[in-house]
Amino acid sequence: MSSSTPPATPAAGRVIASHGRHLLVESVDGARIACTLFGRKLEAVCGDEVGWLPADRQGHGLVVERAPRRTSLARTDSHGRTETIAANLSQLVVVCAGLPKPDFFITDRYLVAAELAGIAAVVVLNKADLPESRAVTDELAVYATIGYATLECSAVSTKGIDELRQRLIGKVSAFVGQSGVGKSSLANQLMPGLNIETAELSRATVEGRHVTSVSTLHHLAGGGDVIDSPGVRDFAPAIEQLTDPVLGFREMRAPATHCRFADCRHLREPDCGVQDAVAAGEISARRYESYRRLARLHERLSQPHEPRRRS
Repeated sequence: MSSSTPPATPAAGRVIASHGRHLLVESVDGARIACTLFGRKLEAVCGDEVGWLPADRQGHGLVVERAPRRTSLARTDSHGRTETIAANLSQLVVVCAGLPKPDFFITDRYLVAAELAGIAAVVVLNKADLPESRAVTDELAVYATIGYATLECSAVSTKGIDELRQRLIGKVSAFVGQSGVGKSSLANQLMPGLNIETAELSRATVEGRHVTSVSTLHHLAGGGDVIDSPGVRDFAPAIEQLTDPVLGFREMRAPATHCRFADCRHLREPDCGVQDAVAAGEISARRYESYRRLARLHERLSQPHEPRRRS
């Protein structure tokens, strides 16, 4: 096949594993085809709906087009560039735990990314049976107060697993969160044999090479899909998506309407409705600090003449 002129009748499929320009595409009849992307400008990630063509007699394919995305989860990478993590999600499952020491600033940033992308989110406390998790329940209550669905689970005792499974039915969900909180343990409870399937998908995607950075999509027995993405040390939403005056912190929207200035950044400005709500205890002081950190990061990464760095 010519590298510049592919045939014009691609078949429909969905990306169920991705590693750079290497993809595994699932066809409408359930077949799995190892593919590469056609052209330098085309980008596709796990969850994308694509058009593909046979590329050789060995059964490899070539992805030549991508359907418009309904939603996308994106982050800012270490160079300040936008990186799409997964596509066409309907739900983000943000997992936290009492061990390792929880970093709710990471949890907040995932929730911001979901908020700005129009993706529903649920906050899951894993390892709920550990004594260290008792302190986490206060933060879980804060998320519930501002309208997020919350759930306490344990991959060890299976507490809450059935309820979590019910929340996944009929949805395309991605499990995200701080490293070590037990995302994989929860997924394995929901989908026995997941580790073996993930390894098989990874090998098929990159033709036998062992890698740990392949995003994979798995089908739930009761309906619905789960995307398992490689863990990251930190997370920041895509900078160009942070156009919301309250940066996706939903509990600040109503207080922000009482700000004296229309362009109030809710940091040091006088007569700020958000700062007043924090002082009155109507907004969590920790969540407000999370907003301030993200606002500073946004300001720094938005500067065109400075090297882009992550906080």
